[in-house]
Amino acid sequence: MNTPAAGPSGLPKLGFSAGQVVQEYGYDDDVDHDFRYAVEDVIGSELEYDDFTGVADGVLLWWRDGDGDLVDALVDVLTNLAEGAGIVVLTPKAGRVGEVDAAEIEESAVTAGLHATANVSIGSDWSASRLLAPKNSRR
Repeated sequence: MNTPAAGPSGLPKLGFSAGQVVQEYGYDDDVDHDFRYAVEDVIGSELEYDDFTGVADGVLLWWRDGDGDLVDALVDVLTNLAEGAGIVVLTPKAGRVGEVDAAEIEESAVTAGLHATANVSIGSDWSASRLLAPKNSRR
Protein backbone atom coordinates (compact mmCIF):
# COMPACT_ATOMS: atom_id res chain seq x y z
CA MET A 1 0.00 0.00 0.00
CA ASN A 2 1.46 3.39 -0.96
CA THR A 3 0.27 6.56 0.68
CA PRO A 4 1.11 10.20 0.03
CA ALA A 5 3.68 12.29 1.86
CA ALA A 6 3.76 11.73 5.60
CA GLY A 7 3.19 15.07 7.17
CA PRO A 8 1.45 14.99 10.52
CA SER A 9 -1.62 13.38 8.90
CA GLY A 10 0.55 10.55 7.51
CA LEU A 11 2.17 9.76 10.84
CA PRO A 12 -0.72 7.63 12.13
CA LYS A 13 -0.25 5.37 9.07
CA LEU A 14 3.26 4.77 10.38
CA GLY A 15 1.95 3.98 13.85
CA PHE A 16 2.95 7.13 15.75
CA SER A 17 0.68 8.54 18.43
CA ALA A 18 0.82 10.73 21.53
CA GLY A 19 2.73 9.43 24.53
CA GLN A 20 4.88 6.90 22.70
CA VAL A 21 8.58 6.39 23.32
CA VAL A 22 10.28 6.25 19.91
CA GLN A 23 13.91 5.20 19.52
CA GLU A 24 15.97 6.37 16.55
CA TYR A 25 18.78 4.50 14.80
CA GLY A 26 20.96 5.55 11.87
CA TYR A 27 20.72 9.30 12.45
CA ASP A 28 23.09 11.33 10.24
CA ASP A 29 23.25 14.75 8.61
CA ASP A 30 21.13 13.60 5.66
CA VAL A 31 17.95 12.69 7.61
CA ASP A 32 14.70 14.56 7.03
CA HIS A 33 14.63 16.89 10.03
CA ASP A 34 11.08 18.10 9.30
CA PHE A 35 9.87 14.50 9.53
CA ARG A 36 11.75 13.95 12.80
CA TYR A 37 10.21 17.12 14.28
CA ALA A 38 6.75 16.03 13.13
CA VAL A 39 7.20 12.67 14.88
CA GLU A 40 8.33 14.46 18.06
CA ASP A 41 5.31 16.77 17.87
CA VAL A 42 2.95 13.79 17.59
CA ILE A 43 4.52 11.72 20.38
CA GLY A 44 5.02 14.76 22.62
CA SER A 45 8.70 14.18 23.39
CA GLU A 46 12.12 13.94 21.82
CA LEU A 47 13.27 10.80 20.03
CA GLU A 48 15.45 8.47 22.09
CA TYR A 49 19.01 7.80 20.94
CA ASP A 50 20.18 4.41 19.76
CA ASP A 51 21.77 3.70 23.18
CA PHE A 52 18.38 3.96 24.98
CA THR A 53 17.90 0.88 27.18
CA GLY A 54 14.21 1.17 28.06
CA VAL A 55 11.27 -0.26 26.18
CA ALA A 56 10.36 1.59 22.98
CA ASP A 57 6.86 1.87 21.51
CA GLY A 58 8.33 2.40 18.06
CA VAL A 59 11.58 2.69 16.15
CA LEU A 60 12.81 4.98 13.39
CA LEU A 61 15.59 3.25 11.44
CA TRP A 62 17.33 5.47 8.87
CA TRP A 63 18.91 2.99 6.44
CA ARG A 64 21.10 3.56 3.40
CA ASP A 65 22.80 1.25 0.92
CA GLY A 66 26.17 0.38 2.45
CA ASP A 67 25.01 0.61 6.08
CA GLY A 68 25.55 -3.12 6.60
CA ASP A 69 23.16 -6.03 6.90
CA LEU A 70 19.54 -4.89 7.20
CA VAL A 71 18.40 -8.21 8.69
CA ASP A 72 20.93 -7.84 11.52
CA ALA A 73 19.84 -4.24 12.13
CA LEU A 74 16.16 -5.23 12.28
CA VAL A 75 16.85 -8.07 14.71
CA ASP A 76 18.93 -5.70 16.87
CA VAL A 77 16.19 -3.05 17.12
CA LEU A 78 13.63 -5.67 18.08
CA THR A 79 15.36 -6.19 21.45
CA ASN A 80 13.96 -2.99 23.06
CA LEU A 81 10.66 -2.97 21.19
CA ALA A 82 7.37 -3.34 23.07
CA GLU A 83 5.00 -6.14 22.04
CA GLY A 84 2.99 -5.04 19.01
CA ALA A 85 5.23 -2.01 18.32
CA GLY A 86 6.48 -1.20 14.85
CA ILE A 87 9.72 -0.34 13.09
CA VAL A 88 9.72 2.42 10.50
CA VAL A 89 12.57 1.90 8.05
CA LEU A 90 13.44 5.13 6.23
CA THR A 91 15.47 4.81 3.04
CA PRO A 92 16.53 7.27 0.33
CA LYS A 93 14.10 7.30 -2.59
CA ALA A 94 14.99 5.73 -5.93
CA GLY A 95 17.65 7.75 -7.73
CA ARG A 96 19.02 9.25 -4.50
CA VAL A 97 22.44 8.44 -3.07
CA GLY A 98 22.14 5.44 -0.75
CA GLU A 99 18.84 4.17 -2.18
CA VAL A 100 17.78 0.71 -1.04
CA ASP A 101 15.73 -1.56 -3.30
CA ALA A 102 12.23 -2.20 -1.95
CA ALA A 103 12.76 -5.94 -2.49
CA GLU A 104 15.73 -5.85 -0.08
CA ILE A 105 13.55 -4.25 2.59
CA GLU A 106 10.80 -6.83 2.06
CA GLU A 107 13.21 -9.80 2.05
CA SER A 108 15.03 -8.51 5.14
CA ALA A 109 11.75 -7.96 6.95
CA VAL A 110 10.56 -11.51 6.24
CA THR A 111 13.91 -12.97 7.30
CA ALA A 112 13.71 -10.99 10.58
CA GLY A 113 10.16 -12.28 11.17
CA LEU A 114 8.42 -9.02 10.21
CA HIS A 115 6.02 -7.88 7.50
CA ALA A 116 5.42 -4.52 5.83
CA THR A 117 2.12 -2.80 6.59
CA ALA A 118 2.55 0.63 4.98
CA ASN A 119 4.82 2.46 2.57
CA VAL A 120 4.84 6.24 2.77
CA SER A 121 6.71 9.02 1.00
CA ILE A 122 8.69 11.28 3.36
CA GLY A 123 9.44 14.65 1.79
CA SER A 124 11.36 14.69 -1.46
CA ASP A 125 14.23 12.37 -0.50
CA TRP A 126 13.01 9.57 1.77
CA SER A 127 10.55 6.68 1.78
CA ALA A 128 9.25 4.93 4.87
CA SER A 129 8.22 1.31 5.33
CA ARG A 130 6.39 0.31 8.50
CA LEU A 131 7.27 -3.20 9.66
CA LEU A 132 5.45 -5.25 12.30
CA ALA A 133 5.86 -8.68 13.79
CA PRO A 134 3.00 -10.97 12.80
CA LYS A 135 0.29 -11.23 15.47
CA ASN A 136 0.74 -14.11 17.90
CA SER A 137 4.42 -14.40 16.98
CA ARG A 138 7.12 -15.27 19.45
CA ARG A 139 10.54 -13.69 19.50
